Amino acid sequence: MSSLDKTQLTQYIKARALELGFAQCGIAKAERLEKEEPKMLEWLEKGYNGTMAYMANHFDKRMDPTLLVEGAKSVIVVLFYYYPPTKQREDSRYKVSKYAYGEDYHEVLKSKLHTLGSALTQHIPDASFRAFVDSAPVMERAWAVKAGLGWTGKHSLLIVPRKGSYFFIGELVTNVEFEYDKPFIGNLCGACMQCMVSCPTGAIVAPGVVDARKCISYQTIELKDDELPIEYQGQNKEWIYGCDVCQDACPWNKKAEGHTHADFQPNPSLLELSNSEWEELTEDQYKILFKGSAIKRAKYKGLMRNVKRIL
Repeated sequence: MSSLDKTQLTQYIKARALELGFAQCGIAKAERLEKEEPKMLEWLEKGYNGTMAYMANHFDKRMDPTLLVEGAKSVIVVLFYYYPPTKQREDSRYKVSKYAYGEDYHEVLKSKLHTLGSALTQHIPDASFRAFVDSAPVMERAWAVKAGLGWTGKHSLLIVPRKGSYFFIGELVTNVEFEYDKPFIGNLCGACMQCMVSCPTGAIVAPGVVDARKCISYQTIELKDDELPIEYQGQNKEWIYGCDVCQDACPWNKKAEGHTHADFQPNPSLLELSNSEWEELTEDQYKILFKGSAIKRAKYKGLMRNVKRIL
């Protein structure tokens, strides 16, 4: 048993999360996401997941963390701010999404989450937990809203009041009970349509709904075909890995400041690559430059395919 009561334990785990570099921490009761279920089913039925067949797998576990983690009672949700302090050179013809400037965020966040889980077990010896960072059937944005951290913007990403959307989301699903935060109620986008009108491919087909097949992030990372379907060709003028257009257009991000995480600093070699260096990048150079980077997900062949599309 812990010497801390439920209130003290809740305060402790949130304080520890901030000490580890997370921007915010909220906690929700582990239960089925009934409101999200019909939305997800409709999204899948319309084929908006494209070739991402895995999005339809383990549907019940995706909707209910108690089926994903035995004995689950709570979902601890953490946010990690990643807007970079420095960016790619201004004359770069080949843009990379800001989240991929540094080390692979999966590894950075997963390590911090395990440290947070270990802190929990120090006070609750029989506590069990599983850490998730975009790596399992978990509805991350829905849980962030449920934990009171923000709302889902029209670009479908989480927006945190006064802080914008440049956040990674991570979760600890645990068998420990806490005091739970109230869900975030409402939507502060108002009548703004900046993210929707700025999308070069019209991928945001309705407020909060993205057709992945049209999305540049999907086309440059998930889609493995050598050629884009003809209706999508020529729409992407600069992105070779991911895309930040909808986030950059969002008024909530207009005052975004660079993060100060020592373990997630941008790779200066990536930021300074010239256009000719991108075009002439060899596989050996790729392996050295992107070792430990999220960009390795596209593989050398996929990245150079994207460069050639821009050319």
